[in-house]
Amino acid sequence: MHTVGLFEAKQKLSELVERANGGERIGITRRGKLAAVISSPQARTSLKEIFTAIERVRSKVRRRKRPSTKSLIEEGRI
Repeated sequence: MHTVGLFEAKQKLSELVERANGGERIGITRRGKLAAVISSPQARTSLKEIFTAIERVRSKVRRRKRPSTKSLIEEGRI
């Protein structure tokens, strides 16, 4: 997905609508954060895009490994 800032989107709205009509998804950002997406009514997100997005989020979430009871006892924390 291609992204543009809100100011640029205002200046190039006709061009962006034509690109979206051609099947491209275009994100519009406001202050660096995604605010809207322009896409054609027929455009659908593919499963590959969905799973890629899920993996991207999962990789950012750190799973904290819980210490075992034995290690807590050995460290004198219990």
